Amino acid sequence: MRLPAAALAAARPRVTGEVTSIVGLTVSVAGVEAAVGDLVEIARDGDACVSAEVVAVGPRELQCMPIGSTHGIRAGLPVLPTGAPLLVPVGEALRGRVLDGLGRPIDGGPPLDGVPRVRVDATAPNPLRRQRVDAPLSVGVRALDTLVPLGRGQRIGIFAGSGVGKSSLLSMIARGSEASINVVCLVGERGREVREFLENDLGPEGLARSVVVVATSDEPPMVRLRAAFVATRIAEHFRDEGRDVVLMMDSLTRTAMAQREVGLSAGEPPATRGYPPSVFALLPRLLERAGPGERGSITGIYTVLVEGDDHNEPIGDTARSILDGHVTLTRALATAGHFPSIDVLESVSRVAGAVTTPDQKAAATELRRLLAAHRDAKELIEIGAYVPGSNPAVDRARELGPAVDGFLRQGLGESTGAAEAWDALHALVAGGA
Repeated sequence: MRLPAAALAAARPRVTGEVTSIVGLTVSVAGVEAAVGDLVEIARDGDACVSAEVVAVGPRELQCMPIGSTHGIRAGLPVLPTGAPLLVPVGEALRGRVLDGLGRPIDGGPPLDGVPRVRVDATAPNPLRRQRVDAPLSVGVRALDTLVPLGRGQRIGIFAGSGVGKSSLLSMIARGSEASINVVCLVGERGREVREFLENDLGPEGLARSVVVVATSDEPPMVRLRAAFVATRIAEHFRDEGRDVVLMMDSLTRTAMAQREVGLSAGEPPATRGYPPSVFALLPRLLERAGPGERGSITGIYTVLVEGDDHNEPIGDTARSILDGHVTLTRALATAGHFPSIDVLESVSRVAGAVTTPDQKAAATELRRLLAAHRDAKELIEIGAYVPGSNPAVDRARELGPAVDGFLRQGLGESTGAAEAWDALHALVAGGA
């Protein structure tokens, strides 16, 4: 008679290892077998167990990163292998809930008992079976819907330095998006900003159609790192059901920083600006999981914090090469009180041609042409050396300047539908013609 797998697992002897050393963020464990990505439980003296994820495997020891506080962990403590990786809850029960970086509810709501759970890691859809990105997605921001149009299933980055308005623009998109469900991931954010985002930016209506995953800056690096994958896995589940999901992650850079901490603690050599090679392997593995599937789609919107306003720094440059477009925010516009501080001439949507009509594309191109002409002549205009009539495009750009500025500005609480935004752009470029 053949025994069931559950009975065999129950009869298998329980193997216990022990902590051998703790160096920095890494706990070395001997006496147990586990694969990279598996969880082990460290039994602290007189306290609850702390989970740790295996990040490296040596000939005799495992290198583990705790996903909780390391307080109270010492050499000699018993370690139990779980034989499984992190499992996260998925499904409709998560709508309107706020979860931590490991998928556990932190909003005081009912526990997620009985909710389906899946492995946090998954593979990206087959590139030949993905749907094409050919339908527009309105986000309620005029400058984006017309000049940097998004498509369902596109992945785009919002690039800017600190304090330039990335999170504020993301909150506008969260409120104005026409997607059926939002998955919002806040990685490495200030703790005080979480409640502000939930109550002021999302609001009750926005939260009702959202799942929010939060890992604040004081969380261990493994929790911050896993938060990005937990949010992506939740979005993937909705996509596989045929839904159109918007995944918003703030920020991709802090996810990379968490991986840097993990990689360096595990013994990886530092490479470009201190980032180990695993960071540059992680970014495509995370970003390629978003996008269209065989049915349903994930529109990924990621903020990227560029160090020192250098848009060519390693993380920004790598992310830009993977994503399907980028929105560039500039400090000059932000300090001038221009919100959203989008530099439309430096922003690109790689799917714009597939999600706009010829008339819409012509109107957007005309406005870009006028903005570029004014930018090229700006210094001459400021010193009074420009002679009116010498360049018709510059003359028209100067004439339409106040109207263009008003079109590109938008209040934080203001949302404009796509049809209204396109009508306003057509009227704008037709004026003074």
